[in-house]
Amino acid sequence: MPKSPKLRIEQERRILLAISAIKSNEISSAKKAAQIFDIPCSTLRGRLKGASFRGETRANSHKLTASEEESLKKWVLSLNKHGAPPRLAQVREMANILLSKRDTTSPPTTVGEKWAYNFISRTPELKTCIAGRHNYPRARAEYPKP
Repeated sequence: MPKSPKLRIEQERRILLAISAIKSNEISSAKKAAQIFDIPCSTLRGRLKGASFRGETRANSHKLTASEEESLKKWVLSLNKHGAPPRLAQVREMANILLSKRDTTSPPTTVGEKWAYNFISRTPELKTCIAGRHNYPRARAEYPKP
C-alpha cells in the first residue's frame, strides 16, 4: 500500500481504470488487469465485489451519526454567524446532549475529553469558528485603561 496521500490517490485512479476496463470487457481477468495497471490483485478483486475506498468510508468508532454531526456543525456555524462562536467545552456539551437524546441507557454515553477538538479537526468549515481562551494580561497590555 502506498504511503503518501498522492500515491494513494494515484493508485485509486488506476484501480478505477482497471475496473472500468474489466466491466467494458477490454480486459478479461482481474489478475491481468492488476498486472497491467500495477495494483494489488486482492484490492482489485475486493473492489469488484463491492468494497469501497478506505478514504471514503466512515469509521465505526464515531459516537454521533453523520446527521447528528451535521446538525452540530450547523449549530456551530449559526452561533459563529451571530457573533458568538462556541468554545470547545460548549461543542462537547452539545454533543453529549445529542447523545443523551438518542441513547436512553441509565448512564448515558458521553463523548471523550478530546472529542470536540477532533471533531473540529475533521470538519474543515469549523476550524476558524471556535472561540479560544482570552489572554487577559495581553489584552490589558494592548488596550490600557485611559
